Amino acid sequence: MFKKGTKYIFVLLGVLLVFGCSKPVQSDKEIVAQVSDKKLYASDLAEIIPTDLDVNDSIVMANDYITKWVKHELLIQKANENLTPEQKNVTRELEEYRNSLIIYKYKNELIRQRMDTTVTQKQIEDYYNSNKAAFNLNKNIVKAIFVKTPNEVANPSLLKSLIADTTEEGLAELKDYCLQYAKGFDIFIDKWVNFETVKNNIPEKIDNDAQFLTHNKQIELNDSIYYYLVRIQDYKLKNEQAPLEYVQDNIKKLILNQRKVEFLKETENNIYKEGIRKNKFTIKNFEQNNR
Repeated sequence: MFKKGTKYIFVLLGVLLVFGCSKPVQSDKEIVAQVSDKKLYASDLAEIIPTDLDVNDSIVMANDYITKWVKHELLIQKANENLTPEQKNVTRELEEYRNSLIIYKYKNELIRQRMDTTVTQKQIEDYYNSNKAAFNLNKNIVKAIFVKTPNEVANPSLLKSLIADTTEEGLAELKDYCLQYAKGFDIFIDKWVNFETVKNNIPEKIDNDAQFLTHNKQIELNDSIYYYLVRIQDYKLKNEQAPLEYVQDNIKKLILNQRKVEFLKETENNIYKEGIRKNKFTIKNFEQNNR
């Protein structure tokens, strides 16, 4: 085994030269580590080390790879020394793994080519209406507008007027204002978000979310630097039924997963029926001995 040191660094520098050369050079045949008859070459390192790293980072990465390679080879060597021939015979396991992998790829290809992946809005609504109990919220969600403006440029009266107008024109005017003056803003009145998202952006601690949301439609706060304004457009509390629009993406995934299970089950049954029809297999009948 090669020792780490000046010679080792020299080899690694040679590897780095290989990275930048258009033609192979002799250094890529250098052995940088060896365990018994297993050898790690400079060219092996060249394949795993990015070309845009500097010399020091390349050496660190190469050193780490070599160490892991040596440990891996030593572990294989130790296993081979201590396991019986029967224990080292992994033919069956390899065949099972190969078969599982081939089946997995075949099923995925069938799904890609033949399974209907279209989910209509009506299908989503029907699933939602048939499984309402499964869609209770596990957190408080809101539709809201959040604006954070430096105190020196804040205009609270104007901003409160802008934030109250949720028409298309009003929102466009609000965005223009925020782009000019706000340090940060979010307008999510067309989608539901976790109330924690809002809480994390204001300097006041809220201990009881349900009570707060029930009694506050607008939050107006100041700290030493910023003026904060939040308008709660709508809210749903934890354990209430989730709005359809909040869970419809999950429902679509559920529908597709169910469809996938049914498709694969039908595929397996069809293959089995084809096997019967074409006499592709035989099964020995075992008679029960009732004495």
